[in-house]
Amino acid sequence: MHYWIAANLLVVVHFGFIFFVVAGGLLVLKWRWMILIHLPAMLWGALIEFQGWICPLTPLEQQFWQLAGQAGYTGGFIAHYLLPILYPAFLHRDIQIILGTLVLVINIAVYGWVIKCWGSKN
Repeated sequence: MHYWIAANLLVVVHFGFIFFVVAGGLLVLKWRWMILIHLPAMLWGALIEFQGWICPLTPLEQQFWQLAGQAGYTGGFIAHYLLPILYPAFLHRDIQIILGTLVLVINIAVYGWVIKCWGSKN
């Protein structure tokens, strides 16, 4: 039971990290220091996609699922609804390049907006 909880919590953390990578730049509008956390996270997320690496959270999730007695990602709300977003069936190298590019383009736009907002406050 504890491994099942750990696996589900890790999926939520993983999903949250992905959301932070894509949209975390907006937090910089409220807290300027957040740029010190978001930029490395965003670069890491894009690098994983561009290089075709596996996020270190993925094997840990799979290990927890196996220790919980489940093969792969079946069962439960989180496994059914969040995992297809994290691990879509169509994910291949070209899609990873597109995703990495989208991460960069979205964040360039967000940071452009952030810089514009900072400039209008001065």
